[in-house]
Amino acid sequence: MARRLTLEQAYPGLEFRRRTRNWWARLVRVAAECVHLEAQHDFMVTLIPDTLYLRGQAAPRREMQRPEVSLCRACLLGVLRSELAAYRGRVVAFEPDAEALSQYFFVAPPDFAAAGLQEGVAAALAQRLAQQARDCTECAQPATWLWLDREAVATLDDAARIAEAPGRHLCARHGAAALCGALEAMREANLFYMNVPYGDAGAYVWI
Repeated sequence: MARRLTLEQAYPGLEFRRRTRNWWARLVRVAAECVHLEAQHDFMVTLIPDTLYLRGQAAPRREMQRPEVSLCRACLLGVLRSELAAYRGRVVAFEPDAEALSQYFFVAPPDFAAAGLQEGVAAALAQRLAQQARDCTECAQPATWLWLDREAVATLDDAARIAEAPGRHLCARHGAAALCGALEAMREANLFYMNVPYGDAGAYVWI
């Protein structure tokens, strides 16, 4: 059975609004909000780091579960930068469409079908994840990320472009920088769900 960490254990250094972590908030299952959301409303993301949703059902992906939280841009990026840079698996990540984005989540190949990916898209992603590693285009480290920007792949329904687009081959550090940079570039956002990588490989997709 999955164990749940406290906010302090899961997010050291982050401060949360008192009214979103009292007994009433816990009773009605309101996610704790970082203190910056008291005044900042242009960018908010619900981070559920260790959970994937399959056919609408929560599927824990780690034994130690960090609680769901709502974060401003700065707090989210503080969590993501270290989390993504430390991940050693292979990643295909798509630059999300800021105008249409509601969720941005990581899904591993065994979960592609249950997460709702089309068969052709799942096959194209599996093909890209299996390709021989190259060097990072930004440094001499081995590349574990393939970053596909909006010019390369405009829609996740285009399996042919996913299979063929050159993209940018990046190490974990520069892959994390590309993903975080895309979030930083958004003027505003309200993401209902985001998680962090799990397993040995997978893709960051958006809906």
